[in-house]
Amino acid sequence: MYGGYRDNRDRDRPREFFKATCSDCGAECEVPFKPTQGRPVYCRDCFRKHKPEERDRSRF
Repeated sequence: MYGGYRDNRDRDRPREFFKATCSDCGAECEVPFKPTQGRPVYCRDCFRKHKPEERDRSRF
């Protein structure tokens, strides 16, 4: 299952989105996964605030 696809047919299928409420700002949003109760869901703007900083991989 390289790259998140089982085969080329999955790539052609439209992605399913689920309605959710952002855990930070309370805005209605859609996410490409089914939200799990007890886990936070963030809208696009709030997700950027919570995304961990990328490490500088040029040293390795």
